[in-house]
Order: sequence, then C-alpha cells, then structure tokens
Amino acid sequence: MTNLNAPQFTDIEAAMLRIADGVHETPVMQSRLLNKHTGSHVFFKCEHLQRVGAFKARGALNAVLSLSDDEAANGVATHSSGNHGAALAMAAAQRGIPAHIVMPSNAPDVKKEAVAAYGGLIIECEPTQQARAAGLEQVLAGTGAHAVHPFLDSRVIAGQGTVALELLKQVPDLDVIAVPVGGGGLLSGTAIAAKHINPKIEVIAVEPEGADDAFRSFGLGELQGNSRVDTIADGLRTSLGELNFEIIRKHVDTIVAVPDALIVEAMELIWTRMKQVVEPSGAVSFAGLLEHPERFRGRRTGVVITGGNVDLGALPF
Repeated sequence: MTNLNAPQFTDIEAAMLRIADGVHETPVMQSRLLNKHTGSHVFFKCEHLQRVGAFKARGALNAVLSLSDDEAANGVATHSSGNHGAALAMAAAQRGIPAHIVMPSNAPDVKKEAVAAYGGLIIECEPTQQARAAGLEQVLAGTGAHAVHPFLDSRVIAGQGTVALELLKQVPDLDVIAVPVGGGGLLSGTAIAAKHINPKIEVIAVEPEGADDAFRSFGLGELQGNSRVDTIADGLRTSLGELNFEIIRKHVDTIVAVPDALIVEAMELIWTRMKQVVEPSGAVSFAGLLEHPERFRGRRTGVVITGGNVDLGALPF
C-alpha cells in the first residue's frame, strides 16, 4: 500500500502480524475507585507500558518493516516532539539503519534523551509546525533518507490501529472507546479497526482545549489550523493531518475538548489510584470521561493511555 492512502482493516491485520515480535501486548487495567468516580466501567489500555513508553512503537515499527531494502538503504527520517522520534529510532536500530529525528527545541528533555538512547540523530528546530516540516525537508534532501511521517502515513496509521485490534480481543464487548487526538494517526487507525470489528461501537476523540483544531475541524466539516497552541499535553500539539481528517469524518462519532486543569486531574488520578506513571498526553482520553461523564455513564468504556514518558523534574502536581 502507498503511504498516503487510507489503510484498510486488512492492512491493520497485516501490521499486527508484522510487528508481533517487536512490540508488547499491553495489559488492560481496571480500577473500582475510578469506575465509581466516573460512573463508567473503564478498561484502560496501557500503551504507556509499550516499548519506548508509547503506542508510537507500533506505527513506527510497521512502517520501517514495510520498507524495501532500496527504500531503507539511506535510513529513515521524521519530525517529532518525542515519542514517534524515539519509536522510529528504535525501529531503525532493529533494522540496522540510521534514523534522523527533527525535534522542536522545547521538546521535553526526557523525550530527547530517549531518542538519543535508541541511536536517533537529533536535529533541533524552532517549535513551530512550519519549522518542523522545513527541517525534515532539509534532512531528506541531505541524506536521501526515507520519510516516515508521525501520522500522515498509512503504514503508521495501520500500525497504530493494532491498539484497538488488540484491545477488542482482550475486551470484546466495549460500548465506546475514548482516544486522544493530535495529528490523528492513532485515532484514524483505532476508528478503522473498531468500526470494522463492531459497527455499533462509539469512537470518541478527546483533545486539549489549547490545541483544539480537530474539535473545530470536526464541528465545521473542514480542516482547521491552530493559530496558537498552549497545552501541557506536548504530544498533542501537532495539527490534524488531511488524510487523518478524512478517515475521522467517516468513522469517528464525536470529538470533545478538555482543559489542561482536567488533564492534570486525570493524570494525578491515574498515578495515585492505579499507581501508573502516565504523561499528560496519555491522560487526555481519561480527562474526556471526567469532563463529559454523561456520555460514558453505565457504559463499558475503553480508554487508551497513550504514553508514560514524563519529565519527572516538571510534574504538574
């Protein structure tokens, strides 16, 4: 499949087989206290326990393992605020090729350190979407590396879709899945997989109010940008991709936006009640339950915890 066409469910199934030896089957956890707190039967899909500490390992590994030898010869490159960069560096190391990662200067140190630890070559840029894209173009021109975009790539989307495929094998009778949205790779893959397996399941995306382009795009029916981004959820500061938006319009039921204060509350509840270390972006989907309890009350709800790469020197609580 080409990397700018929407993947099919069969591509997600193929991705699951392709990456099986390179990723963890992450656990599903429950908390009676948090069930009571939300009024929902919550099943947390713990992708913060995935390799590289985030679901991004799935999409990156699927993309890298899908490359022909000619495509992989000069390595791979991307831009990333952290988790995708670390995942691509990990996947590239597994294949024995270099990974060039363009990172915004304000990316958390813990995420820069993770990229470097996996052997990624970091190129810093200004913290804007334009600078990230321009930096990646320069790297591609200079190295001949193969681009693996964090979310505008059907191989990545298919890999991320394995989260839902795995979750619905572990808990087949979910009524609703809550997923965070930034660029839309995870949400796109989740929606394709979930709706294929169970057309009646509800897919709800959750986004920070300080980076709410997906929320506005979904409501207006056309892609919107972010003139200003201000959220603690650093992994969700990217704008929604065009390919992802088309998939989301077709398969996602609704998108809700949550304030940072509630993201911090969700993060703290998961830390203190479940003893799980999750990053702000990883807690956003659970924040959706706290903000809109009526949507989830009495329902069997899958909540995707996307990552656990926290800067311990800058905790918000």
